[in-house]
Amino acid sequence: MSQPPASSELTSQYAAQVIGDLERNVKEQDRVGAEIAELQGQLAALQHDHTVLLNMQQALGITPAPAEPAAEPAAPGTKTRARKAGTSARRATARKSAAGKSAANKTVAKKPAAKKTRPATETSARPTLVDLVRSHLAAEGEPRSTAEITAALNEAQPGRTIKNTVVRTTVEGLVAKGLVQRSKQGSSVYYTAPEADRSGEARPEHDTTE
Repeated sequence: MSQPPASSELTSQYAAQVIGDLERNVKEQDRVGAEIAELQGQLAALQHDHTVLLNMQQALGITPAPAEPAAEPAAPGTKTRARKAGTSARRATARKSAAGKSAANKTVAKKPAAKKTRPATETSARPTLVDLVRSHLAAEGEPRSTAEITAALNEAQPGRTIKNTVVRTTVEGLVAKGLVQRSKQGSSVYYTAPEADRSGEARPEHDTTE
């Protein structure tokens, strides 16, 4: 029993299509195979060059640089999370900066006010050590040791600290200028004001040694 004409024509079309697909498949295989062969040749050449370069590097004593790991592809949603994390980090930094400025302002506010410097007129108006020594010896009228002079001056000048060594240097300077008289009683040295000072007469010479 023969097939109908429509069925025979449809079979012929399928057969022709299959034959054409087979031919295209074979040609594509040949093309891909040729490309693979060419790439394999390029790969072999690169591998050869790599071996040569490694040998040259070793011969020259060059230390190879550490290879950087290849970046892994980001998972879905990683960029979004990274942006959120960056925003959070910036906000946290801003909060810390604001807190630090606030603490610094509080610290500055808590600092005590600087002590006021005593006016120069007040300092200059203070009597010198020479004046104090001469006035004390003139008022006493009796021989006094440096220890006694120092104790009396410290008591009379509570805002000043007068040392015995400074007093000794001062009175010895006055002795050298003839403004104070020195005497010895045993191993001790005593100082007195001249007769003119004890009688109230003013001496023209004035020493400003402190």
